[in-house]
Amino acid sequence: MANNSNKKLVPEAMSALDKFKYEVASEVGVNLKEGYNGDISAKDAGKIGGNMVRKMIQQAEQQMK
Repeated sequence: MANNSNKKLVPEAMSALDKFKYEVASEVGVNLKEGYNGDISAKDAGKIGGNMVRKMIQQAEQQMK
């Protein structure tokens, strides 16, 4: 039996994360379109994901101060 580790803990947050993804993509100069984006390079996808994580960590650190 397969275990899906990508289960969303807060499904309601998906739209906010999606919006955040597009904001970060535009900041790093990656052109994302609505829907399928499987044609972007792994490097560009990594830029987006890495910057999303970096910004979320910064926000969490600010809230902890």
